[in-house]
This record gives sequence, structure tokens and C-alpha cells, in this order.
Amino acid sequence: MFSEIIVNVQTLEKRIAIMEDNRLVELFAEKKEQDVLTGNIYKGIVKNVLPGMGAAFIDIGLSRTAFLHYKDIEMNLLPDRKKNHPSKKDSSKITDLLNPGQEIVVQVKKDPIGKKGARVTGKLSIPGKFLVFIPHHSKVALSRRITSSAEKNRIRGILNRLKAPDVGLIVRTDTESIGEEDFIQEYNGLKKTWNLISKQIKHAKPPCCIFDENDLSYTLIRDLFGSNVDRLVVDDKKLRNSIISQLRNISPELIDRIELYNEDSPIFDAYGIENEIEKIFKSRIDLPNGGNITIEQTEALVSIDVNTGSFTGNRSYDETVKQTNLEAASEISRQIRLRDLSGIMVVDFIDMSNEQDQDEVFNLMKNALKRDRATNKIYPFSPLGLVEISRKRTRPSLLLTYSEQCPYCNGTGRLLSRDSVAVNIIRRLKRVKFVIQNKAVKIRVHKNVKLFFDDHPEILKDVENKVEIISDPELRYNEYRIFTATDNKEITSEYYT
Repeated sequence: MFSEIIVNVQTLEKRIAIMEDNRLVELFAEKKEQDVLTGNIYKGIVKNVLPGMGAAFIDIGLSRTAFLHYKDIEMNLLPDRKKNHPSKKDSSKITDLLNPGQEIVVQVKKDPIGKKGARVTGKLSIPGKFLVFIPHHSKVALSRRITSSAEKNRIRGILNRLKAPDVGLIVRTDTESIGEEDFIQEYNGLKKTWNLISKQIKHAKPPCCIFDENDLSYTLIRDLFGSNVDRLVVDDKKLRNSIISQLRNISPELIDRIELYNEDSPIFDAYGIENEIEKIFKSRIDLPNGGNITIEQTEALVSIDVNTGSFTGNRSYDETVKQTNLEAASEISRQIRLRDLSGIMVVDFIDMSNEQDQDEVFNLMKNALKRDRATNKIYPFSPLGLVEISRKRTRPSLLLTYSEQCPYCNGTGRLLSRDSVAVNIIRRLKRVKFVIQNKAVKIRVHKNVKLFFDDHPEILKDVENKVEIISDPELRYNEYRIFTATDNKEITSEYYT
């Protein structure tokens, strides 16, 4: 299987597409307005200490102070408080450790939600590809999914010889059969990162972020780009250089697999990804043989229905049903990863009377889901002919990332968000840049989208044309029309293909 990662960088959004044999199987989006903070390390200032709550509120430079509970305080990061630590069970003693105005280093456990600030901890950790580096600790802990006793002993032996006494390590699931040299490179890279953080702890002026775990290049290297990936293509030179710089300390052998995309057409168009993304938000997916599947998401579960559609088969009815279900099982496995479906999923395959056919469909789907990085479990056909799947969410779903609550139906439906509409417009302008070359353009949009452009004029900085954004009361929220300013000629869809 040929595996590649395609990265698209824009002013408001960065996107990562994972391809397997030229098919899109996963999509990650990092939006400027939806920054993820979990894992970031901050040097903050204690604002309030509340012994009645056993907690303190920390200014880490965000709009709202962060919440730190007594049990999450790391004593080793309070150098002037090392003696006579109060009991960890008595949270009212928090005033013995923290005072307003005091500097403190914390890491975000939970992102801000609504009116609540971030939840933080003083117990720091730095995740890598194979290991999680924990300063001021000493134990080595292994993932429960590593079940072989011999493998556990091998890994413990390597790491106990490698690590410093005041460093703890957690071994991640993907480390089985990893060689000693890989562990050494990873450990040295994490140690170097910790040394840089330590310097920031000493010298940075709070409140400030001293380690951004969610930096795209760091996420790429840690979670996605490994020896199993044949090629990484990036359309941004700065990001490519950042990835190469970090790989030199961890996996230098992967550097030759990185390519810079320099063509005129947008990278996601060139790889056929943009068309695939548009299909993600449709409930119906057509199968190659004429059948189809329908995906419906609710708050409690996801229901997936399989239909033969226009497929009539060439032989028996049983063979037609089996062929449709096999194609559906493969496509459903891909859609689960691509849409990041999670929680409880119920798949209603077309009824099959033959148990051997059921086993064949089930095993195909089970093997396909083994490539999924998220924890999942699939259960065999029930007496009603249903297959149930449970899956842990790994990131915000694409539906939530690319949409927002509909103001016209009190939140029962969703619309493409304003920033997503704006990004689509920028992509359209880039696609037709040869048609509108050196011409001023007018773009008619919904009034809310115009307000977004007014608030974020920087998103037009990469557009070479003079652009005027006009509010049009006749347009729906996600609709827009592009015209050349001099002759008022509309740039219709025929120019986009």
C-alpha cells in the first residue's frame, strides 16, 4: 500500500490529508479561530487562591484565567517550597504553596469551554512518537496494549539504561518491535525539547506559552509521519523547513521523503482531495457497483444503512447482496476514519441468510479498521443483522470543525461556518487567477460573511487582485458570487473546473 501525506497551508486554516493508494482516508484541519490548547505549556501568574475550593486561578495569557486544582500542583516545580509539603489530601492547605502574584508553570489538560477557562496541571509531560517524557519522575510505564512479557522486559531494559534518574517515561502503543536506536533518537529529541522548555521557565516573562504541543509540524512528526509513510508533500516552504529541522534530531532518514509543492494549481485540487472533502458532508455515499450507504449522525449514536440501489448483479440475489455488503464494509471503514465518527455506531447491512457471507463481510471490515489509529471495537452480526462498532474520538469531528449552529433553527441544524465560507472563496480566487489576472473583482456574500471579512482583512493578503466584498441580502449563508469589477461579468462554475 502506497501511503502519503498532503499538507495545505492557508492564512486561516492548515489541512492534512492522509492518502492510501491515492484514496483519501483521513483529514485533519487546524483552524486559526479554533486553536487547540491541550498539551501546551505556559508560564503563568497566580491570580487568586481559593482554599475553600482547593484551587487557584492562573493567568496564562488567555481571555479567561485557567483553573488549577490542588491535586494537580507539582511540588518539584515550586523550588522555594520544597520543604514541609502539606498533605496532598488537605486541599485547604493550598495557600501554603501558592500566593497571588507568584509565577508558576502549568500545562493545559482541557481546552476552555463556553464561559469556563482552561483546566491546567503542574505535572508536565512531553509526548513523542514512541515515548512520553515526564520530568521530575522516575518510573517507566508501558501501554496496556503491549501484552507480550518478553517485549515488556526488552523495552524496560532499554529505557532504564537510557534515561536519567529524574526522568519518567510512558511507552506508547506503537513501540512494539521498535529498535534501541529509535528509542535513543526519540529520547534525546525529547530531552532536548525539555532543555529548551527549562530555559524558557527560567527566562521567559509570564504570562506566555513556552511550548506549543499543537504546532502542526510537531503533530505531523509525532503522530502521522513515520517509516510507514512513503511521501510527505507540503505547499508551504516555512512549514517544510520546520519539519526537516525537527526530523534531524528524531528520524533523519525520513527527510528525503519530504517534497515541496510549487505548482500553480492548489495542492488539494491537484491530488483530487477537494472533491472528496465536499462529499464528507453528504449523508449518502455511492458505491462503485451502484449501491449506496447512508450515514446519519445524532448526539447519541451514528446509524449507517446499506442499500443495493441500482445494482442488480449478474448472478443470484444472494451474490448481489454479498457484493454490495463487501463494498459497503470497505467504504464504511474509510468513512469512519475520514469523518472521525465516534461513540456507538450501528451498521444495517442488507440481510444475508448465509453465515459464511456474514463472516466474510465482518472480517473485511474488522481488518480495514485495524489501520485506524483511534481505539475501536467491532462486534459480529447480531440476530437482527446489525454490526455494532464503538470508537474513541481522536479530534473534533469534521462536522463541528467546518460548521456552526444555524441561527434560523435554534441549533437543530448546522451551516458552513463563516470562516469556512471565506476560505472557500480564497480557494476559488486562486483557481481562477488566470481568468481574473490583473482585474479587480467584486464578491457578493451573506452579511455575516462580510462581517467576517471586515474583521479579518489579512485573509486577502495572498490574493493579487483588488477585492471588494459586498453584502447581498438575497444570498444564503454559505452562498457567494464573484464578478469582475469593470464589466460586472460573473465568474461561473465553468471556470472552476
